Amino acid sequence: MLIFPIPIGFAAVATLKESETMTTVLPQINRFKLGSYQFTVVRDGANVLEKPWETFGVDQSPETVKARLAENFLPTDRLVNSYSPVIIETGSELIVVDAGMGAPGRERGSGMLMAGLKAAGYQPDRVTLVLLTHLHLDHIGGLIEDGAPAFPNARYATGEAEYAFWTDKAREGTPAESGHKLVLSNVKPFAERLTLLKDGDRATDGISAILAPGHTPGHMAFHVRSGEAQLIMTGDACNHYILSLEEPDWQVRFDMDKAAAAKTRRMLFDRIATDRIPFLGYHMPFPAVGFVEKKGDGFRYVPKTYQFDL
Repeated sequence: MLIFPIPIGFAAVATLKESETMTTVLPQINRFKLGSYQFTVVRDGANVLEKPWETFGVDQSPETVKARLAENFLPTDRLVNSYSPVIIETGSELIVVDAGMGAPGRERGSGMLMAGLKAAGYQPDRVTLVLLTHLHLDHIGGLIEDGAPAFPNARYATGEAEYAFWTDKAREGTPAESGHKLVLSNVKPFAERLTLLKDGDRATDGISAILAPGHTPGHMAFHVRSGEAQLIMTGDACNHYILSLEEPDWQVRFDMDKAAAAKTRRMLFDRIATDRIPFLGYHMPFPAVGFVEKKGDGFRYVPKTYQFDL
């Protein structure tokens, strides 16, 4: 989970006093086809993070982190973090993968998934399945709207180890207590409709679970296949396209088990690079989809352009 204090790029309604004209800015969405599946990525929000070295490469010197950013034509003192839930229309299912910040993030300019869903032409009651890579606020905050389920007809699925960790009373009195309480309020009410997944389990037709721990104990990635086309949704296994892909072993502040998170990054992105398939990373630069190739001891990120349009 990455929650930063300075929102950018989002104003649901802007008032121009000079002309007394009100302009509505629609949520950012990006659509592409994968096989027969229609993907819609929604920019749920974005924030600016000051002092990147306090989040990424925390086992490195600030100078080392700044140098890597400068080499890649990026500011050295700040970086942008985006949140990108996705909607997948398969023909038989309408699936939401991660629910964004929801109402808790709207005062900071986030929580745009619901608006993005409607902008894409979908109604919340059409959603049949909600897949959750893990149970941090920026992934489950949008499960509840005005005290009621945001997706009233949906089934839910998340990692078995993830759910067990966050619902355990042992979290009380620990730094994980606030997350524990959030899961009890936003996820546990759906227990009768919740499928708990293990590594390799089928989530639904064409989508299987990949255990990808480290960021959280039971974090999941999801492998999507439609015909011959494939994509891996990596969730928060990697949260910066330079500082965590070029340097997959660098420690990240928000990874609960930093050694396991580094091992997971290498496992996932070795596979993605070797198989030359796209991935969708929740905190990658919007629209959060790209490819990687092996580069030195890490990986080089290549954002999508028109590959899916032809």
